[in-house]
Amino acid sequence: MWAGWRCSWAASAAATGWVYDPLFLTPVFGPGHPEQPRRLQAILAAMDHSGLPARLRNLAPRADVDHALRLVHTEAHIAAIRAGYGEAIDALARMGVGGALAAVDAVAGGAVRNAFVCSRPPGHHARNTGREEGFCFFNNVAIAARHAQRESGLRRVLIVDWDYHHGDGTESFFYEDPGVLYFSTHDWHAYPGTGDPARRGAGAGAGYNINVPLPCGATDTDIVTAFERYLLPAADAFRPELVLVSAGFDSRADDLLGCLGVSDEGFVRLTRMVMAIADRHCSGRLVSVLEGGYNPRGLASAVVAHVRTLTEGQAGN
Repeated sequence: MWAGWRCSWAASAAATGWVYDPLFLTPVFGPGHPEQPRRLQAILAAMDHSGLPARLRNLAPRADVDHALRLVHTEAHIAAIRAGYGEAIDALARMGVGGALAAVDAVAGGAVRNAFVCSRPPGHHARNTGREEGFCFFNNVAIAARHAQRESGLRRVLIVDWDYHHGDGTESFFYEDPGVLYFSTHDWHAYPGTGDPARRGAGAGAGYNINVPLPCGATDTDIVTAFERYLLPAADAFRPELVLVSAGFDSRADDLLGCLGVSDEGFVRLTRMVMAIADRHCSGRLVSVLEGGYNPRGLASAVVAHVRTLTEGQAGN
């Protein structure tokens, strides 16, 4: 069913792009591990049931990712992933990068207004350690940001990370870079233990790194308030030319690895907020890339709510 599912979707012009490839169902970890293909299988089934596919434009991941990988990762890291994990996992990880690149190209080129990348595994923990970090091999969103700057001339990129876990890899790549504003809500006490709000960036990047820890049990109101208080004024001052979202849905209530209490309606509100930022500053240009989310049913429900909101013509709080 899944191998042919993408091709059955509408290819007509649409405001929202959808990036998926059957390769994303490649197993990576053992059967007891929370990062499994069933995460995406649940999303695909829920999307099919939702009727949303007819409103989306299919975007194929780019195959040529070598140059883009090197915008962020070292040669040693790239080689070590292939040598240490094998060709199948290396191909899967590269496909995730290719998905993010395709979405950025389509949004930057005006083919779609915004896009969602339905890929796995996640990427925002990946650094240059030569190994997997927090289920992540290559940092899809960080690579997409650099690609947008180098290939599309979009100098100021906002990255919004609402994953339950702090995106330590993403933070590390842009910590001294005033061209990327990184904003993260997360549980500071969870893996990887980073995300100290005192870490605000350094050098020319001072003030361009915003960490907002949330306590276990944080509600829709808590995370929306964090966005209103810290993200909105920073984004308006920054005036991004592209908005990237590290869309981790392990911040949803009842996730297997998280302890926050965000509902589907909460993600709708967050989506509308980032869309409003994109509308104000960059003609709606927004790319959302799947990160965590380990309760397949909850993940699927949240993704449907998020993508449905992306397809709406009006953004707002």
